[in-house]
Amino acid sequence: MDNAIQQKVDQWLQGNYDEETKKEIQRLQSENSNELADSFYQNLEFGTGGLRGVMGVGTNRMNKYTVGMATQGYANYLKQSFPGEVRVAIAHDSRNNSRFFAETTANVFAANDIKVFLFESLRPTPELSFAIRTLGCQGGVVCTASHNPKEYNGYKAYWNDGGQLVPPHDKNVIKEVEKIQSVEDVKWNGGEANITLIGKELDEQYIRMVKGLSVYPEVIKKQEDLKIVYTPVHGTGIMLVPQVLEAFGFKNVHIVEEQQTPDGNFPTVAYPNPEEKETMSIGLQKAKDLDADILLGTDPDADRVGIGIKNNKGEWVLMNGNQTAVLAFNYLLEARKEKGIAQDNDMIITTIVTTGMVDDLARGNGVTCYRVLTGFKWIAEMIRLKEGKENYVVGGEESFGLMIGDKIRDKDAISAVALLCEMASYEKEKGNTLFDKLVELYIKYGFYKEDLISITKKGMDGQQQIAAMMQEYRNNPPQTINGSKVTAVLDYDNGLATNVQTRDVNPIDLPRSNVLQFITEDGSLISARPSGTEPKIKFYFSVKEALASADQFDEVNAKLDDKIKAIIKDMKLG
Repeated sequence: MDNAIQQKVDQWLQGNYDEETKKEIQRLQSENSNELADSFYQNLEFGTGGLRGVMGVGTNRMNKYTVGMATQGYANYLKQSFPGEVRVAIAHDSRNNSRFFAETTANVFAANDIKVFLFESLRPTPELSFAIRTLGCQGGVVCTASHNPKEYNGYKAYWNDGGQLVPPHDKNVIKEVEKIQSVEDVKWNGGEANITLIGKELDEQYIRMVKGLSVYPEVIKKQEDLKIVYTPVHGTGIMLVPQVLEAFGFKNVHIVEEQQTPDGNFPTVAYPNPEEKETMSIGLQKAKDLDADILLGTDPDADRVGIGIKNNKGEWVLMNGNQTAVLAFNYLLEARKEKGIAQDNDMIITTIVTTGMVDDLARGNGVTCYRVLTGFKWIAEMIRLKEGKENYVVGGEESFGLMIGDKIRDKDAISAVALLCEMASYEKEKGNTLFDKLVELYIKYGFYKEDLISITKKGMDGQQQIAAMMQEYRNNPPQTINGSKVTAVLDYDNGLATNVQTRDVNPIDLPRSNVLQFITEDGSLISARPSGTEPKIKFYFSVKEALASADQFDEVNAKLDDKIKAIIKDMKLG
C-alpha cells in the first residue's frame, strides 16, 4: 500500500477513534486491501455543496468523523460571519445513518455555542430551506444523498436565505473545513442545551405556505376526485405530500403501499431516483390498474419529482424533467395571466442545460427568463439579486426539479406534486390531458426533445479520466457533430463564448463552472458537465423540429430520437 495511505490508516488505528471504527479498519486490512486504500487515499471533498460519498470508515467516506470535521469548519465560518447569536436548522432523510449524522452535526454545532433547531424525525429537504427562513437561521444542514444508491449519504450546507452555499461563502467554508486537520480539532459535545427539537408546527406552516401557491382552488373543487397515484419511494415525501394534497382539496389519492414506508435500503428499487422507469414501475402498474389521471413520485429527500401521464394512445409514459418543467412553467404563466394576477415584472429562472423551450414560453407570455448555472443554489441566488425589483414566479431545471414561489430557496417536490395535480385538474376541466397540453405547446413553440447520458469512471483515477476528457474537448473541440458544423463553443470555465465562424469571442456573464457547450448549424445543443459530487460526466442533448399538427407527433418524435442517437454515436459516447 502507498506510504501516504498507510500513514492515514495508522493515524486512525492509533488515534482517538472508537473501537468499532478500528475493528472495521482491521477487517479491511485482512480481507479487502483495495477497499481500504480507496477509503483512505484522499479526504472526502467538502465541495461547494457539502459532502457526498459512500458510507464507511476512512477519510474518503461518510462517517461520524468526516461529518464532525466538516461541521466544525462550517461552525467556525458561521461564527466569523455573524457576530452574536448564530442559529442553524438541521434535517435528514430516510437513508441509513442519516439520523445519526444529523445528531452528530447538531451536537458539534451546539458544542460551538450555536443555537440548533433539529427536526424530531425525517423531513423533506425543502422543509429545511423553509425552516431556515421561517426561524431566522444563519445556516442549515440536511443529511441526504438525494437520489444516489443506498450505499451513499451526504451533507448539504445552506446559508441564511435558505439556499445552498454560493460564492463567496462556499469557497470560504471549504477553506475553514480544510483547516480542521484532526478529530481533536472538533468540539464533539457539551452544548446539548442549545438543541431544540422541531416538527409539527413547522409542518403546519409549510403546508399553509404551499397551499397559498394554488392559482385555481375553485378548479380543484370541481375536480376533487382527480385520481392521483403517489409514491414516496421509501423516502421523506410520505411526511408531507399526502397532507399537502389533502390541504389542496384532492380526495382521491392512492399511495403506493410497497414504497410507503421510509427505508434506507430502498428494498423495491435498485436506484431511488424518479427519473428511472424501474423506480417508477410499481407506481406505473398501480396507475394502470386504477386507471388514474396522474402518477407522481419523489426521491428520498423529496426534492425531485417524477410524473407519469397517459399519451395520445392511452399508454402510460413518464415525462422527462424538461417536459415537466415546460408544463409547470406554462401553467403558472398561463393560469396567472388568465386569473388576472400576473405582474408586469414577473420573471422565471432556469439553467443553462434546461430546454430552450422555456425561453420561448417566457417570450410568448411577456416575462423575463434568466438562465443560471446548473443547480438550484444559482436560482436562489438570482432571486436574491432581483428581490424588490422583479417578481419571481417559478424556477426549474431538467433534473426533475421545480421551485415554485420564493418562500423556499431549493427545489421542492412537495409543492411541485400539488401544483402538477392542480395543473392536471385545470386541463381536465377543459376536457384535455396533460399530454394534449404538451403537444399543443410543441405545435406553438416547436417540438424540443432532450436526452441525457452519464458516463461514470470509478476508482481512484476516475476524476482524472473525466478531467482529461474535458481537457481534450477544450483543446480539440469538434468541428462538426452528426454532419452539422459547430457554430459556437461556450466554455463556462473560462467564461468565454466563441463564434467558430467569425472567431468573435464574447464574455459569459456567469460564475465560472466546468461546463462546455457546442451549438451546431442545425440548432442542436450539446453540453458536457462533470458532476461535482460523483466520478461522473453528464452529456446533455437538445434538438428541435417544427410540429405542424398533433397527428404528426409520432413521426417527428421518432425523427428527433434518431437525431439524438446519431449525435451520441458520432461523438463516440454510446
